[in-house]
Amino acid sequence: MAGEPRSDCLFCKIVSGEVPATVVRESETTLAFRDINPQAPVHVLVIPKAHHADAAALAAAAPEAAADVLREAGAVAEQEKTDGTGYRIVFNTGAGAGQTVFHAHAHVLGGRGLEWPPG
Repeated sequence: MAGEPRSDCLFCKIVSGEVPATVVRESETTLAFRDINPQAPVHVLVIPKAHHADAAALAAAAPEAAADVLREAGAVAEQEKTDGTGYRIVFNTGAGAGQTVFHAHAHVLGGRGLEWPPG
């Protein structure tokens, strides 16, 4: 069922504390932690605590939680002081787009110039 924790989901395990992560922010509905394979000086993942497979599923089932993720992504960028270089929020949706953990998550990238178009 959408929103319910999944025992086979890495991010659900991080939310429950079963798997450690370097948490940088937490709200009632979201968790933000450093990516273990950073692609920029600032690379933080912001996830809803409830399980949704991807950004589209999150937006359809829980638009308020999707808004919370975006709000927290902005707060992470401010906290991480990306204002001098800007930042990017990325949602990969589907394996072909690079999604490897099928729990909705936003990548907050910054701390350096980010070229366009991305690779």
